[in-house]
Amino acid sequence: MSRLNMMWIALLMLSGLARAAIPNAMLRGMPVLPKLSVPERSLTSSNGTTLPPITTVYYFDQLIDHNNTDLGTFQQRYWMDWEFYEPGGPIILMTPGEDDADGFEGYLTNETINGLIAQQQNGATIIIEHRFFGYSNPYDNLTSQSLALLTIQQAVDDLVYFATTADLPMPGGDAVKPGQAPWILIGGSYSGALTSWTMVNKPGIFWAGYASSAVVEAITDFYGYFTPIREYMPQNCSSDVQAVIAYLDGMFAVNDTAGIQTLKEAFGLGDVVHVTDFASTLQYNLFDWQSLQPDVGPGAMFFEFCDALEVKDGVSAGPQGWGLDNAIYSWGNFWNTTYYNYVCGDSDAENCLGTYDTSQSFWTDVSVNNAERSWFWMVCNQVGWYQVGPPKGQPAIVSRILQPINSERQCVNMFPQAFAYPPQPTTALTDITYAGWNVNIQRLFFANGLRDPWREATVSADGSNKTSTPSMPIYEGDGFHCSDMITENGIVDPTIAVVQKAALMYMHEWLSEWKPNA
Repeated sequence: MSRLNMMWIALLMLSGLARAAIPNAMLRGMPVLPKLSVPERSLTSSNGTTLPPITTVYYFDQLIDHNNTDLGTFQQRYWMDWEFYEPGGPIILMTPGEDDADGFEGYLTNETINGLIAQQQNGATIIIEHRFFGYSNPYDNLTSQSLALLTIQQAVDDLVYFATTADLPMPGGDAVKPGQAPWILIGGSYSGALTSWTMVNKPGIFWAGYASSAVVEAITDFYGYFTPIREYMPQNCSSDVQAVIAYLDGMFAVNDTAGIQTLKEAFGLGDVVHVTDFASTLQYNLFDWQSLQPDVGPGAMFFEFCDALEVKDGVSAGPQGWGLDNAIYSWGNFWNTTYYNYVCGDSDAENCLGTYDTSQSFWTDVSVNNAERSWFWMVCNQVGWYQVGPPKGQPAIVSRILQPINSERQCVNMFPQAFAYPPQPTTALTDITYAGWNVNIQRLFFANGLRDPWREATVSADGSNKTSTPSMPIYEGDGFHCSDMITENGIVDPTIAVVQKAALMYMHEWLSEWKPNA
C-alpha cells in the first residue's frame, strides 16, 4: 500500500500496526479527535428504564444535495444516549468529523465534555457521522464526481437539516427540535471548526456551541503546525532535529545529491527516490506529538524518539543536544531498529514512503469508508493546512524543501479527473465565508491547548489577539489536541479542569436563558 507523503493523519491513539496502514505524511497529522474506549455498561434512563446499548446505530434520511432536493436522500448514521435526559433538557449534537464515526460512542457518555454537559443539564447526546466518511455516503463510491458533494457547506447544512427535521428515537423525540428544545453543537479539531462555521453560517439553530482545538482558520501554508511542537518538545531534541534538517536543506540548496543519498542511507531509506519524499518522511516522528495527552508517559513513541537522540549511556544531552554527527547516527539508528518497522512493516521504502507512483491502490481505490481519500478532497479544495517547512529566518524542525506545491501535486495524483494541474485550495474564500479567526458568535465556547500542534489555526493562535468575552469565552489549558474534551484529562491536569469547569458554568448560564418559541 502506498504511504503518501506530506499531508497528515496521526489518527490518535492508534496502534503501530494500524498506523502502518495509513499512507502519507500529508495524512499522518490529520486534525482528528482522540478516541475513547466504548463503555460496555448497560444504560438506564432517569426513570429507571433500560435503554438500548450505546452502540445501537440509527439512520437519518439526509439530503444528498441541499441545493437540489430532487436528488433524494441517503442514510446517515447516528448514535444516541438519553440516560441523563429529562424533558426540557438540551439535545447535544456532535460529529467526529473526518473519520468513521463507529468507535466514537464514548463521546455520548460523561467520560467526555458532551456527557458532562448532558449530566449537568439533563440532556441527551448524539454522535452523527459526517457525509462521505464511514458508511454515511450519498453514493457507493468516492470518485471525484461523487465527492463534488463533499463541501463545508453541505456538512453545515447536514447538521442543520438533522436538527430541524429528525425524529429522535427516545420518548418524546419527535418534539425536541430547535425552538422546542435547546440544541448544543459540540466539536473538536475539524469538527470543532465545523461547530464555529455552522453557528456563523446558520445562526439561530444551535443555542450554544463548544469548540475544542477548533481549526477555524483555513491556511494553505501551515508551517505553524510545528511551532507548538518545537516550543514544547525537549529542547535538546529540538536542537538536534534542527541540526539534521539544516544539514539536509544545505545540501539541497547546492544540489549535493551524493550527500543527500548518504544521509538517506543512514536512515535505511536509500531506496526512497525523491528528496521530497525523504524530507517528508523525517516529519513522521514529529507527527507522533499529536498522539500525546496529559496522561501519556515517557513510553510514548515521540519520547522514545527523543530519548534515542538525546540519551547516551544514561546521560541526557544539554539544551544544545549532542550535535549533528550524533543526531544523524542516533536518528538513523532509531529508524533502522524501531521506527521503520512501526511505519512500513514488510513494505520496501519506496513503496511505503514514495508518492510518485500513481498506479498504487492508495491513489486509485474509490471504495467507501476511506477517510484518507475523503479528507484529501477537503484539503485539496477548501482548507489546505499543508504542513510544510517554515519561512527562512525561523527555526526549522521540518525541511524547507517541503512547500505547498508538494501536497498540491498529490491532489492531482489522487483526483486526476478533477485536477489537471496542482490546485490551490480556496482557503481565503473559506475564511471569508465562515469568518475564520474573525468569528464573533454569542454563546460559543472555545477551548484550546498550549501544546496542541493545531493551535496556530485556532482562535488562540500566536498573534491572533482574539479577546475572550462572556458571550464568546476563549479558554486555554496546558493540554494537547482536544485534551479538554476528555473528562480524565481534567483529573490529570488542573489547567484542563479549569477549562472544563468554565465550560460547564457557561452552559448552565446560557441554557437558563433559553426560552421555547411561542
